[in-house]
Amino acid sequence: MADASAVVVEEHLDVLTKTGEKTGVSKPRGAVHRDGDYHRAVHVWIFAESTQQLLLQKRADCKDSWPGQWDISSAGHISAGDSSLVSARRELQEELGISLPRDAFELMFVFLQECVINDGTFINNEFNDVYLVTTIDPIPLEAFTLQESEVSAVKYMSYEEYRSLLAKEDPDYVPYDVNGPYDQLFQIIRQRYNQDSKAQNVTLQKQLQRYAPVSLNDELTDLSDADKEALSLIIKAAKVMDDIFYLQVWESNPALRDWLNVNADASEVEKSKWKYYMINKGPWSCLDENQAFLTTKDSAVRLIPEATKTVSGWKGLEYKAAFPTLKPPGANFYPPDMDKMEFELWKNKLSQQDDATSFFTVIKRHSEGFSSSDHTISKTSHLADTGDLFTVPYSTEYKYFLTKAAELLHKAGDLASSPSLKRLLHSKADAFLSNDYYDSDIAWMELDSKLDVTIGPYETYEDSIFGYKATFEAFVGIRDDKATAQLKMFGENLQVLEQNLPMDNAYKSQDIHVAPIRVIRLLYNAGDVKGPQTVAFNLPNDERIVKDRGTSMVMLKNVSEAKFKHILRPIADACISAGQNKLVDFDSFFTHTICHECCHGIGPHTITLPDGKKSTVRKELQELHSALEEAKADIVGLWALKFLIRQDASAQFALAWRKLTGNIIKAMTLPQMILLLHIINLPVIAVDIPRKGEAVQFNWMFEKGAFVLHPNETFSVDFTKVDDAVESLSREILTIQAKGDKGAASLLLQKYCKLTPPLKLALQKLENIQVPVDIAPTFPLAAEILQQ
Repeated sequence: MADASAVVVEEHLDVLTKTGEKTGVSKPRGAVHRDGDYHRAVHVWIFAESTQQLLLQKRADCKDSWPGQWDISSAGHISAGDSSLVSARRELQEELGISLPRDAFELMFVFLQECVINDGTFINNEFNDVYLVTTIDPIPLEAFTLQESEVSAVKYMSYEEYRSLLAKEDPDYVPYDVNGPYDQLFQIIRQRYNQDSKAQNVTLQKQLQRYAPVSLNDELTDLSDADKEALSLIIKAAKVMDDIFYLQVWESNPALRDWLNVNADASEVEKSKWKYYMINKGPWSCLDENQAFLTTKDSAVRLIPEATKTVSGWKGLEYKAAFPTLKPPGANFYPPDMDKMEFELWKNKLSQQDDATSFFTVIKRHSEGFSSSDHTISKTSHLADTGDLFTVPYSTEYKYFLTKAAELLHKAGDLASSPSLKRLLHSKADAFLSNDYYDSDIAWMELDSKLDVTIGPYETYEDSIFGYKATFEAFVGIRDDKATAQLKMFGENLQVLEQNLPMDNAYKSQDIHVAPIRVIRLLYNAGDVKGPQTVAFNLPNDERIVKDRGTSMVMLKNVSEAKFKHILRPIADACISAGQNKLVDFDSFFTHTICHECCHGIGPHTITLPDGKKSTVRKELQELHSALEEAKADIVGLWALKFLIRQDASAQFALAWRKLTGNIIKAMTLPQMILLLHIINLPVIAVDIPRKGEAVQFNWMFEKGAFVLHPNETFSVDFTKVDDAVESLSREILTIQAKGDKGAASLLLQKYCKLTPPLKLALQKLENIQVPVDIAPTFPLAAEILQQ
């Protein structure tokens, strides 16, 4: 009888679709290549920065594909059930004897290789995740430990020389088409190292100039001494939301932040890197389709003496801590190589599927290991577990930070003079540790305090895969009592608006809760407040609370004032015709924001699908939900105000609002146009969620003749066509939401989310006159508190 230990089990590979998604089927490696199944592999390139060289390995003569030819530094299949990064680390260690941590591997691109070799017996349909490991200097050849069955030799070669050999199809080298997708490797390296620091600084300065610096502060004269002491603790707790958010964006983001901060005074370009990084809270520019404005070249240097064999006189391997060129669509909520198909196959096996789609969990892989910021978590600590993926509650994932924030909020709650603020602070502190935010969100909605606080996980924009996962944020301000009283009347009319929405009656809710409206002057914000600054928010997003209690709105009046002064007024002067320009004022702009935020609370949320199943708009529209919801709030907000003013029963409402905002019927549509131009400004509409919604509205209104372009390249509103255009788009969006029709949502966005000629003309004009795109606020009072 043969020794069982000598039996070699052939490696199994996951079979993919032609678009690269997992099918749930795995097969032996030989069968995959025999049948031409699509599968996955990793390519790992080692690049020496000081010599501009790539490391090549010579494939062993016994290999069944391309034996004896020079190839990638390290490569291999991704075994069934394994992840990409785990496979990359494993192949590098097995083939070359190099052990490196996760942050040494930069995912450059995914390359599909389709070829047939060995007289048709070996069919290679392979999706390759191409990684780059950037070392400071070449690794001494004697430091490698070569796997004899795979690698016979290694050598360094200039990346340009290597590309030239591939272009000539040199028979000594495994072929790659450098006139096709694989040329990205060489293009990225060339672009990265050909730009000098002076040119990089010029580019960064231009990007910085798109943000108008603004100092936001307010008087604390109405606060008691106890509330002032509580405020200090609350701001410190809010600062913790920053720490969590940096980690939520991308796992190595906090380390990059610390590196850039330490080196900020080294030169002008380093200072510019730091300033622009702080605006974006990551290395990807919010205003440039999330294009990276930094590269791994700009990142931290790490020394790992034990990464290879010890070599006399060599201190060890130094590498650059890497980050992906493309912003991870799932942020740090999901494994970076997880696709939708894998997620859905896994989720459908769960007994508690809500754990996977919860706002307050992250998804991890067993095969990659799991550790939070302060300790390693065992596999038994998750909520949902089947296969490689599993869920981890925020209270575990961010335990170190949330414990710190909870302690600060409990102390602040003990000091606060307002009973409702006490309840909010204590319940939010408890929620941080229990992962149950329902009671704390109710407490936030019922807050009635001069000191206004919003803190916790809310928005889901960073999760561009599904829009499920919430990011942490904080807004701390002083309530404007006069403005809050003036705006209360709009929220009291939400049920009337719901019953008259331009959609079929079957989709309308009979139980709309009044949305409390609070106007504050912002003292500090933190967490998910990168790039463009919000002027208002409507929360919570939890459909359970929206259904039971509705929503509540907070308006940031001093932020609105700053935006109007530095951005919207200049846009109006440049783009609105002379005859209508005089109608544009701050009150109209502020009114538009009110309408937008209030109308998040009406329309479909919890819905009934055609098969009778209960669901939510968010779950059915997935990644398209946020774009459509933003468009709905805008366009329905415009419809809602006009509807109320024109109703005889709302005479008191109409009189009050005309007094507040002047000629509101005409003035409201103009801020709408200006805001659309502002929010779309610069070509980010292809990926940025709010901008998609704005592009849809502008192009729809232009198509219907409500927006008019004049020969002098200014725009005006045709008030005879506005009502029909607004109502028709409102009906379109509301109906899509009510049906949970993702296909219709996709078609609407595809048709209208485009940079049309009128938009191009307007945006070019704004670029020429260099109107700031947004503001970059500083908070003197908070800065003073945080330095204590």
